[in-house]
Order: sequence, then structure tokens, then C-alpha cells
Amino acid sequence: MGQPRVEGGRVQTMVPEPVSGVRVRHVPAAHPYVEHVHALPSTASAPAVAVLPDPPVPGAPPGQWWPHPALEEAWVREHAHEQDVLHVHFGVEGRSLPELRAWLDALADLGLPLVHTVHDVDHPHLHDQRHHREQLALLVERADGLLTLSEGAAQRVEREHGRRPLVLPHPHVVPMDLLDRPRPVHEELRIGMHLKSLRTNVTPMRVLPALLEAVPHLAARTGRPAVLEIRAHPEVLDPDFTRHDEALARLLRRLLDDPPPGVEVLVGPRLDNVQLWAALQAVDVSVLPYAWATHSGWVEACRDLGTWVLSPDVGHLEEQGAGMVIAWGPPHQAPLPSRLVDLLALCAAGPPARPGAQARAAQRAELARRHAQVYAGVIDGRRIDGGSPP
Repeated sequence: MGQPRVEGGRVQTMVPEPVSGVRVRHVPAAHPYVEHVHALPSTASAPAVAVLPDPPVPGAPPGQWWPHPALEEAWVREHAHEQDVLHVHFGVEGRSLPELRAWLDALADLGLPLVHTVHDVDHPHLHDQRHHREQLALLVERADGLLTLSEGAAQRVEREHGRRPLVLPHPHVVPMDLLDRPRPVHEELRIGMHLKSLRTNVTPMRVLPALLEAVPHLAARTGRPAVLEIRAHPEVLDPDFTRHDEALARLLRRLLDDPPPGVEVLVGPRLDNVQLWAALQAVDVSVLPYAWATHSGWVEACRDLGTWVLSPDVGHLEEQGAGMVIAWGPPHQAPLPSRLVDLLALCAAGPPARPGAQARAAQRAELARRHAQVYAGVIDGRRIDGGSPP
């Protein structure tokens, strides 16, 4: 059956091109993580897995995958034959528990296997985690294949929900052709903190005042002048913004009006990916002011680019970072400026080891192989997880 498309007020039908391999419907498909757990196009003339595009979302602009139609019970019943496996990563938070149960029941009725990757044990966009935890409990119980990205997360899921996911690590985030790009050379120790639009789990005022105190002491400690670069989107200064933090806005305005030596504040629109990779590689250390987290695409991008990450001890970022994440302590306690000086001095000696394109290509090939095994296993009726690997 063709896939419906709304165009000019009329529903047209797109006839899908023939595909080879296991047809996998990712939720969502349009995400760097999903792209990078499958084989490089140059390495697979006949891929074992065919990643299906996200279906159009009625009323949404092109390229927007949410709310994902494949999370609707009616959609999966109508389109069940168009995929062999459904693999969910993100986007279920908008579903009620009855809706999620009905959707899971529909998948079971149809014999359509479900794979779920637990990216977030703690949801980064939610203060109240209760609904997310209830959804996660359902998905952990009902998924035919259960995956996550770190041993720490697997242990926690098993401890809280009684089933241990299979661990398949995070792939590269930055494009392959940039993974061996030389880092820019500069005399100063450049420390970056990008607030973006103050995602729910971002709490900069727990570390920014101490960081401002620490910066003037770094030159004497490291022999390199230090520069703190603070970036933010314009809405951070808007008092009507949903996540407005008045104390932070006052501090940023003061720094904009009268910046102290070694402090730069850049308020501007969202960076595109090319600009973001350049900005991340132009700093020696990226400070993540997270109050909670599980895993982080930002950490993985910094790892790709050879940039240190300084963060509180949240989630499993240190395990994920493999030596390039340095934690200052519990997220609910502001670090002492002297503690930050000590940690930043470690980063001043040089960049962390980065995997590089060759290692990332090998990892990507292995991830593609392991995911294909998972899909084959669930299609065969097996329950795949850490206790029963493919």
C-alpha cells in the first residue's frame, strides 16, 4: 500500500521504492543517532537493514517527525505490512498510558516486533519524571528487544524495572569527514558554556558564578590566559520566555554591558550543525550545567572533536565519555571555584584522545552488525536483551 501525503488539501499516495533487507521503522528515523548505527553507504551495496523514512505528520512542516504517526494505534494497524520491525528511540512522552498500552497491544496483535533503546532513564525535558518512568516500565516489559547505551544505564534499568538491556554504545555524532579535522591552535585556554534555550535540565546558575570566579586564577595555574565563552539564544533574556531565569538574565545582561577580562557573551540564533561543530572544536572545554541526564549527544560530539567536557556527576556521562568527561561533584551542589581551577588545569595540558574516523567507522560497522542481529532475533520470535543477547 502507498503512503498517504497531504498536498494542496488533497490526500495523494506515494508509492514506496522497493527496499532490500529487513525494513526497520525507527521512531524517529531523522536523527543522527539512527543514521550512525547503520552501515556507511559506501560499505554496503546491499544493506542488511533498510531504514524507512519518517511518515509525514499531518499539519506539520516538512522535516518535522513529531508527533510520530507510528506511535498511533490506528496507524500501525493500517500500515503494519510496511515494516518488519518498529524501533522506538524518542517521542513517546506525548502518549498517555492507556494510549501506550493500546499501541503495544496492537503491535502484539499484529505480530510486529518492537525494539526499544533506552536513551533516557531520566528525561532531560521533564521536571516531573513520574509519567516518563511509568512509560519506561511498560516499554521495558513489553519490548521484544531492549537496548541502552551504557553499562551504568543497563544496571539502573535492571534495578528499577527488572530487565537488563543489551548495551550497544553511542556512535559518532559529528560527520565522518570531520572526525580527523585538526583542532584550531590558540594560546588561551578557551572554556565554553552554551546555554542554548535553557532546556529543562539546564541549571547554569549552579556553576556559572563559581566559573566566573575561577577564570581569573587559571593563567597563574596553567601558564595560559583563560577565556570563558558563554553562548545563549535570545529568548534566554526574554522575561516572557517559558523557561526564563531572572537571576541568570540579570547576570548575562551585566556581563554583556561590562564584560570582565577573559569573559565573552554571545547571544544569537541557533547555530546550524556546521557552525556548532566549529564552535565546539574552537573551545578546549565545554561546560555542561546539567541538573540531571542519562546519556548525551553533546558529550559524544565533543568526543568526536577532541574537546573536554566538564560537568556535574550526572547519569552515565563519564562512562560514555571514555576519559574525556570530568565531573566536579553532585549536581545539586555548586562547585567551589578552587575545584573548578583544579579540574580546568587538567584540561589545559592538551586535548583528550579522540577516536578518529577509522575507529568510528569500525564502531559503526560493528553497531550495524549488532543491530541487524537484534532485528533478526526479534523477527524470529526471540526476546533480546542483556540476559539474552542475539
